[in-house]
Amino acid sequence: MSWEVRKLADIADFNLGKMLDQKKNKGELRPYLANVNVRWGEFELDDLREMRFEDHEVDRYGLRAGDILMCEGGEPGRCAIWRDERPGMMFQKALHRIRPHDGLDSRFLYYSFLQKGRTGGFGGLFTGSTIKHLPKEKLAKIEVAFPPQKEQERIASILSAYDDLIENNRRRMALLEQAARQLYKEWFVSFRFPGHEHVRIIDGAPEGWERMPASAAISINPTTRWLSDGEIRSVPMAAVSEIGMCCDEKAFELRLKSTSVRFVDGDTLFARITPCLENGKTAFVNFLAEGEVACGSSEFIVLRERAISRFAIYLLAREDSFRANAIKSMIGSSGRQRVQPSCFDKYMIAIPPKSIGEGFDEEVRPMFKLIGSLDRQNTQLARARDLLLPRLMSGAIAV
Repeated sequence: MSWEVRKLADIADFNLGKMLDQKKNKGELRPYLANVNVRWGEFELDDLREMRFEDHEVDRYGLRAGDILMCEGGEPGRCAIWRDERPGMMFQKALHRIRPHDGLDSRFLYYSFLQKGRTGGFGGLFTGSTIKHLPKEKLAKIEVAFPPQKEQERIASILSAYDDLIENNRRRMALLEQAARQLYKEWFVSFRFPGHEHVRIIDGAPEGWERMPASAAISINPTTRWLSDGEIRSVPMAAVSEIGMCCDEKAFELRLKSTSVRFVDGDTLFARITPCLENGKTAFVNFLAEGEVACGSSEFIVLRERAISRFAIYLLAREDSFRANAIKSMIGSSGRQRVQPSCFDKYMIAIPPKSIGEGFDEEVRPMFKLIGSLDRQNTQLARARDLLLPRLMSGAIAV
């Protein structure tokens, strides 16, 4: 059976969000989504901003479950379905809110957009030579092919089953990392490690602990040899998360020539340039085979275990005080400031006795291992979904 093809303007309502203007905006402060909060298929809700909205603007700029939020600029076309994760959410002008008419499943429409994004289907609609945009009048012309609603729902259910598993794994990964970070704070910031009740604090550290600069406790930008006998994996800054330890392997590249920044399994990648560091870009290298070497952006600082373990190093790199020390050292022109490696000479770390350090590692090692396993599961699930996507969205597979 052939599918119907219609322009988006005929099958959905859409509008841009509210313009940010602190002088003109009135009303109640409400959280809103901006371009940076929208990823393919998901939302980043950890760092929401607020804007004033009046009561009469809530319908126009508010969200409800099933709405699709699409980026107008940045990476035009990138979108996700709102599932009412935060009630009362609004959206800003950099986003289109797309609300399908009756008879069109919002999940099916999202997967139609995802397929277009995978195949460059939005490219011919962009305006701007340097900074690309997808204006409303161009968005209206997008053609959408769709079968009867029941078939739409079956297709969307097949694909969303993969995405639901991926999202469930993401939530588990976030909870595991949160638990590891909290344990680090308990043991090494608040000094509430097992047996702490019987240990005196002397000069700001537990008795028997050694204070030393981070540059002595951690191997900073260690030399890593690579025998040029083939391709090497390269990790760009874009692959590094702002909120979690795992990298986006889809963004990895293969190179015949290594960059000067090389690392191995268990290292931590710490962004050294603004605004990447301020935004939180930090990664734990858990995607390499034993003995494998990878390279990456020259804007990474590589942190490797020495007096403290790989797990403690990553969790330390997520601590606000560690990051603030690095940010304070930045020099350079506005927008291109970089961390100075000498800053690690000034940041003091309390090194625990061996038994306490090993005890901590025993607690968090299973958490790190499970996070890596769940991330690899998600990579496999995404690959399986992406293999099905073009066949289901073209009607090549009957459902």
